[in-house]
Amino acid sequence: MFDPDSPRYWAAACQTDFRCPTDQKEIESHVDRMLQIVEQTVVGYGPFSCVKLLAFPEFAHAAPVYEDVKTLRRRLAVPIPNEHTKRYAQKAKELDVYIQTGTFLEADERWPDAVFNTTCLIGPDGILTKYRKVHPWTPWELHASPADLEGYDEPLFPVADTPIGKIGVAICYDWLFPEAIRQITANGAEIIIRVSAYMDPWGATPPMDWWTLINRTRALENTAFVVAANQAASMQNYPPFSWPGGSMVVDFDGRVLAQADPGPGEKVVVGPIDLPALRHARETRVGHRMLADLRPNAYPVYSQSPRQNTPDTVAER
Repeated sequence: MFDPDSPRYWAAACQTDFRCPTDQKEIESHVDRMLQIVEQTVVGYGPFSCVKLLAFPEFAHAAPVYEDVKTLRRRLAVPIPNEHTKRYAQKAKELDVYIQTGTFLEADERWPDAVFNTTCLIGPDGILTKYRKVHPWTPWELHASPADLEGYDEPLFPVADTPIGKIGVAICYDWLFPEAIRQITANGAEIIIRVSAYMDPWGATPPMDWWTLINRTRALENTAFVVAANQAASMQNYPPFSWPGGSMVVDFDGRVLAQADPGPGEKVVVGPIDLPALRHARETRVGHRMLADLRPNAYPVYSQSPRQNTPDTVAER
């Protein structure tokens, strides 16, 4: 039984293995299966704990398979909200859960020359936040970063205050920038979701294992839970890369609470979210208070031009 006054529950990191769509019409079948996973997970784990939060991977609906934005926008991009987000909202209301969707390729009339890589947090009352990837993985991703658009006036790192905690999210490559996750934490997040499509060799196995390394590091340096859902499609389904899965739940000390065995294939792992423990740690710790001990004035790099030390500018010097 879930107690909103002392919220403890399970979060599920759900990974998918779909064929890469080439047209909007194919998205519906992906949503069908993900809604089935939501229900199976909530019901299946019901005897053990309340599953209240479920997260899905980047590109679970569609990936940027075309080489120009116009084609991508015409063939695969969708507005948000849409018929798919309505279905997620209906399921969230039916089961009283919160769903962090896999990413959509999003078209917005305000930005007719752009496609966004977007995930939504959807609860029983509908869409709570819409997050657009701030750091596209160049050069392969054709998505626009909202941070680069003149006149963009929506929050870059929204955080939803819900009965199951304050929830933020960032997508895949965003997590290679500690500043992005720190800003989400500064905006109040207690649980940070990673919606990702991390490919080999940077996945969940040695010798690099960036996936696990970064998830654990961001959790401990922000004193936050991390729920990380990774793409697990076979190379045949989502070329030109293989996708290693390894989806995981990490606690605020960087402790891995659950992790799927690395390798392609549809899998779900669940792990406990203990918000009273997190809040107690944030309120009472004297040591390892990374948020309180941060000294922004010590870092002149943040007063410089943000791309001052790129390879191109270094070569120009």
